Amino acid sequence: MSGKLEAILELARWAPSGDNTQPWRFEKVSDNHLVVHGFDTRDHCVYDLDGHPSQIAIGALLETIAIAASGQGLTAIFQRRLNLPETTPTIDVQFELNSQLKPNELIPYITQRSVQRRPLHMRRLSPIEKNALEAAAGNDFQIFWIEGFSNKLSTAKLMFANAKLRLTIPEAYEVHRSVIQWNSQYSEDKVPDQAVGLDPLTLRLMRWVMQSWQRVSFFNRYLAGTLAPRLQLDLIPGIACAAHFALIARQEPESIDDYISAGRALQRFWLTATKLDLQLQPEMTPLIFAAYTRQKIQFSQTSGAMETAISLAKQLKNLLGNSTRRAVFMGRIGAGLAPKARSLRLAPNRLRKN
Repeated sequence: MSGKLEAILELARWAPSGDNTQPWRFEKVSDNHLVVHGFDTRDHCVYDLDGHPSQIAIGALLETIAIAASGQGLTAIFQRRLNLPETTPTIDVQFELNSQLKPNELIPYITQRSVQRRPLHMRRLSPIEKNALEAAAGNDFQIFWIEGFSNKLSTAKLMFANAKLRLTIPEAYEVHRSVIQWNSQYSEDKVPDQAVGLDPLTLRLMRWVMQSWQRVSFFNRYLAGTLAPRLQLDLIPGIACAAHFALIARQEPESIDDYISAGRALQRFWLTATKLDLQLQPEMTPLIFAAYTRQKIQFSQTSGAMETAISLAKQLKNLLGNSTRRAVFMGRIGAGLAPKARSLRLAPNRLRKN
């Protein structure tokens, strides 16, 4: 069984997480008992102040464990430990032999799944593709599709506006500076700069500007410093795709378990997209900032930041309607080449709990 557990962890570590933070560590109790020690990044990441993005990532990890376990003839049973701080979701995983279990068809795509931040083909998704993706999300979630040029343009404008907010607050600058690995095609624990989606000239300029907040502030104020990255990372890709989508829970999520379930659904959706030769990019900031306005979380000391977020939340509601409060994930999707640069993951031995 020990070899089976190692094989499972080798695949599980490829689960997606915001900015490749990998908010989990593994503790092997026995050959059939694993403890996932989750954590959130609210103490230093402006995009995770309520812990929900990290909880979604932990859900994606658990789904990946379950899928990988099926390839070893094992069923994974999860039990979250109660009465622990919400900042450290901790899950016991018991593995049971199941001779009737067949390997999940999504196993080959666990290591292939990645983020594509560059423009995609604009052909619409076929009914077969959409049906497969909707089925992958499961009965507790539905997919809100945003298709057609005018609707995609509206969404791209929303992303463009949200990008201005995140690029002009120092709290986000600190996150961006810490998660980018410069002059890199791959990164084990960060995002390589070549995967960001900028052209080489803009990327070189961004590297120089991001050496200090003073430089960023000066460029933003006097030289339209946010324009080029927002055009390349938000507006153009927002149009150049098959569709945008939102993962909508049947009931408004409230608990840690609700967000973990959302992460599990997201991973099934994303792996199914990979199986269909579709590329995907998360677009989470509209949901994150809108949640902060509802919870009255002061996410920045910058004057006018909350007012801007409230205005953007209204635009998001115009886009998603009554589904807004039940939306747990947004992204864009479409056919296209897999990215040449990508985040890798820490090796299993580096993810062991000390």
